[in-house]
Amino acid sequence: MEIERNLGTQPLDAVMQEAGLGNHDLVAACAGFLTHKAVQRARKGRRLTAHMKRRVAEAVTKAMKARDPAQEREWKAAELFNY
Repeated sequence: MEIERNLGTQPLDAVMQEAGLGNHDLVAACAGFLTHKAVQRARKGRRLTAHMKRRVAEAVTKAMKARDPAQEREWKAAELFNY
């Protein structure tokens, strides 16, 4: 049995485009280790571990707050990924 690894463009991509965020915005906002390559893989739908999905969700939340301090929304991995 083979696991499907390429799952198509994720909701993360639409959220980032709508907010005007680029891959570098997430990398810069992340407190932990997050690379441009990992963000690109997340947007394109390459399967990520649960830990990496949480890390991306935290980075999206921080990047949104950096852009608009009034932003109170906490993004969850389930909202950004459809797998």
